[in-house]
Amino acid sequence: MNKKPDTRGPWDAAFASMLPGKLLLVGLTYLEADGTLIDKQQIFGRVLSATPQGGIQLRLEGRRGGERYVLPPDLQALQKAKPGEYQLPATGETVPDPDYTIVFSIRKRPDRPPPTRH
Repeated sequence: MNKKPDTRGPWDAAFASMLPGKLLLVGLTYLEADGTLIDKQQIFGRVLSATPQGGIQLRLEGRRGGERYVLPPDLQALQKAKPGEYQLPATGETVPDPDYTIVFSIRKRPDRPPPTRH
């Protein structure tokens, strides 16, 4: 399967303006500073807005319905979802026909030693 290269720039205002109302399926991987897996989660919701300053603002649906969640303003990470139902392993929820999927890894910062005093 050949994947077309992403032709969008770092921020595509025209594309961002089409996102409100779209259904996003989001994969989140939480990692320790050394890369050890902490947790994986999936959430989904409708885009409220997408701006370079405010990120991609979502209104979550399903078990987390009504919550708001903000993603980084990374439009290049969005992938058009294939039609169909997506089942979330952790919750068993079904997401019907999301418009886009997006995945982020969130790594803890390494512990820093306390400052030394002279």
